[in-house]
Amino acid sequence: MGDVLAGIHATWEFDTDSVLIRFERGIRTPKLFQSLRERRIPHAALSSVTLTPGKRGTVVLRAVPRPGADPLLEAAAGQLKDGSDPYRLVLPAERETLAEYYADELRALLGPDAAEPAERFLVAAPEAPMHFKAYDGRASFDGDRISFRWFWTGASTAKWKAGDQTFPVSELSGVEWRSPEAFDGYLRLVPRGAPSTDAGAGTGMSPVTGKGAVALRTDSAPPGPQSSAPRPTQADQDPAAVIFGLGYGPVHESLPFAAAVLESVRKRQSTPVAVSASAVWRDPADIAERIRHLGELHQAGLVTDDEFRAKKAQLLAEL
Repeated sequence: MGDVLAGIHATWEFDTDSVLIRFERGIRTPKLFQSLRERRIPHAALSSVTLTPGKRGTVVLRAVPRPGADPLLEAAAGQLKDGSDPYRLVLPAERETLAEYYADELRALLGPDAAEPAERFLVAAPEAPMHFKAYDGRASFDGDRISFRWFWTGASTAKWKAGDQTFPVSELSGVEWRSPEAFDGYLRLVPRGAPSTDAGAGTGMSPVTGKGAVALRTDSAPPGPQSSAPRPTQADQDPAAVIFGLGYGPVHESLPFAAAVLESVRKRQSTPVAVSASAVWRDPADIAERIRHLGELHQAGLVTDDEFRAKKAQLLAEL
């Protein structure tokens, strides 16, 4: 597509096989967006596209990802508020017609399996090395190992006794991330074979009991030797966890950090299955309708003469 749609806090650039989302870095931009900077979302990772009224004279264009396609949303597990949803583009209400056009364009590019959960991550997680400052320590990830270095001003006695920690990705089964907007926030690493700290968590990707907390388990191996050792139920007592809260350090970086770790764990536990992209059949009636819609945008002055001719030629070439 090659077009650009600029909204509040973000700009979407439409490519032939993906949408590149670039986030602004202004003081009003949510901190999570500033941390992410930009993300490329393949069309294969999307299940649908919606356009709904927003607040105070705005409309919201949202690309809905397929379950299991994005490690960031898998780590967040439904805890993100609308304002921090990286798949939402907020636009002035007067741009609703243009937003509707791009929503239709994206819908036409969704594959036949859009309604199905993704078998593997299709959206790339932030790249290592990564680090962030929590309340009781500093977390670092180099792509192979996660390290926790405790702060004497915040770490509990249990963590001081255990000492600084290093966890190879190959020895982990997943992560638990709790939003700092809850009563308390934390990032906990789940070793292979270790029992969950919350009742009801199992293998696969099962939410655990408790508001806001989710355990992401990616292995199905039987319990190992570590499973006999009980894990602390409180994150501030667990050497495999760091804790944080609002107003302390760049905790917005904890979610991209968790997503990067989760993606690395998944890669080491399964071999990605090659997926071949099949050509999408274009309905002539659908293309005619899109050309008509494009003409309306052209007459309304929302699309330039050059853009109109280029887009019309591209649509006709799909017949």
